[in-house]
Amino acid sequence: MKKIFLSLGTNQGFRLENLQTACIELSNYAIKIKASSPIYETAPWGKSDQPWFYNTVLEIDCPYEPKQLLNICLETEKKLGRIRKIKWDQRIIDIDILYYYDLIVENKYLKIPHPEIQNRRFNLLPLVLLDPLLIHPLLHKTQKELLAHCKDNLECYLTSEKLNHDLL
Repeated sequence: MKKIFLSLGTNQGFRLENLQTACIELSNYAIKIKASSPIYETAPWGKSDQPWFYNTVLEIDCPYEPKQLLNICLETEKKLGRIRKIKWDQRIIDIDILYYYDLIVENKYLKIPHPEIQNRRFNLLPLVLLDPLLIHPLLHKTQKELLAHCKDNLECYLTSEKLNHDLL
């Protein structure tokens, strides 16, 4: 597998604009967005007493190693105004590396594949649309299989919102 996938989520302010701005910022780092999933509106995962999220998944190309990509994601979050206080709290933007090729990375700062993919419908639904046969390198199941066995029952709705690729 030679694909990199990022998850973007937001539940503060103008959610579509937040996703679009994050994509523009990422492209400023020579990150090419090859494909984006539709945008889903989802119930908050992990901490329910907050606004609903907009979530999307991007397939990207980039010239960076995983640690460098993580730093760019964190810098982009910071530029857009993300402040980390409480785990799973409201956020203007959240950018996670879901997959980086078929690499397995596990250290203090970074885990790839993202350790919660199989438990999050808001990640699996978009991944299934982008690449249903993509194999999870640790679980050895496709995204379609992971979704079929996902126990997450939080509401997750397809929206009519779309990222404007002309701006990237």
